[in-house]
Amino acid sequence: MVTQVQHDVLPSRTHDEAARQDYYMDIRRHLALNVAGGNRTVYGNVVKPAFLKTHGREPQDRGEVRSVMTRHPYYQMYSAMQRHTQEMTWDSVLDSVERELPLLNERAKQQAAKAKGTLTLDPAFKVPTYLTFYDIHLQPGGYHANACPGDVSAGALYDRATFMYAMGNLGPRSDYLGTSLIAHFKARFPGIKPKRILDMGCTTGNSTLPWKEAFPDAEVYGIDVGESILRYAHGRAESMGVPVHFSQQNAERTNFADGFFDVVVSHIIMHETSTPAVPRIFAESRRILREGGVMLHMDNPRLSGLQPFDAFLAEWEVYNNNERFGGTYREMDIVAEGEKAGFSKGRVVLEKVAMVVPPRVMNYQTPGFGFPCLIGEK
Repeated sequence: MVTQVQHDVLPSRTHDEAARQDYYMDIRRHLALNVAGGNRTVYGNVVKPAFLKTHGREPQDRGEVRSVMTRHPYYQMYSAMQRHTQEMTWDSVLDSVERELPLLNERAKQQAAKAKGTLTLDPAFKVPTYLTFYDIHLQPGGYHANACPGDVSAGALYDRATFMYAMGNLGPRSDYLGTSLIAHFKARFPGIKPKRILDMGCTTGNSTLPWKEAFPDAEVYGIDVGESILRYAHGRAESMGVPVHFSQQNAERTNFADGFFDVVVSHIIMHETSTPAVPRIFAESRRILREGGVMLHMDNPRLSGLQPFDAFLAEWEVYNNNERFGGTYREMDIVAEGEKAGFSKGRVVLEKVAMVVPPRVMNYQTPGFGFPCLIGEK
């Protein structure tokens, strides 16, 4: 079992808190290993034959699969358990965050006082409504919540709960998305030695820090919309000895100068934005890239091209985990959107990024699993 690396602003756990959190992570593993596969058996042996008998054909898309699978007791049980463990994951971490919050706030403040990186917050900043409309991933208060002066609770909650949610698949420091994208970037663009790198939607900086470690001479920046989560990211980075420049900004329009960056990246945040936001973020990425610079926006596997049943399973979180834009983004023609944003045809492509450590346990497995990445060269 992978153990999460402890740092100064990550909440510690009492014996009972650790037992409860491990219990819910084990339930997630049990569902993935022993229960999720039963959905395919039920579909193949019961649901699909019944649909074929009624309609004279098999379901043609994931919507038709959903219309019949969601009525079957087995899938209802599986889905309810998935939802329950997601809710209880947050709930189990909340206890330790609330218990230690004054201490965590103080530790973040102490780290900031001796920081080599920077933190810039904007008291007038307005979080986009597509993030405030509901709590993405069911995180209480969302990523943007700020409970008190000097608060780091959103980041503390996200850091521990996301490790549990991923069942350790993102590694002890939850940095495998970042290290995987870096490996792809280095192989794809061996001649680029970036001096400035921006991570859009950095949350706690778990994918941001690897870029600084991979390119120690570069200036690395991370932006996000949440005050609390950025304060936590800054404290986390400093406690781990990795200086990064964090600021509270909307990726649709930043305050960076034209051509400021060599590389602009994101790690699975695009599906949490909105239809109007996507082309704006691509256009902004291009604006702040220098000539010859590269953007890399990595996100969840595409739904197009999957068999109807696989696509149905793959979008469980769209309907049950407050990722309402997730299904839309995963079907958008993002290459065309990149071209509309100003990247020349042929210089914006979709490529698959392999994980440096392949996931060992998943609730569903898409054929040729990997994270698609939109790459644009200016």
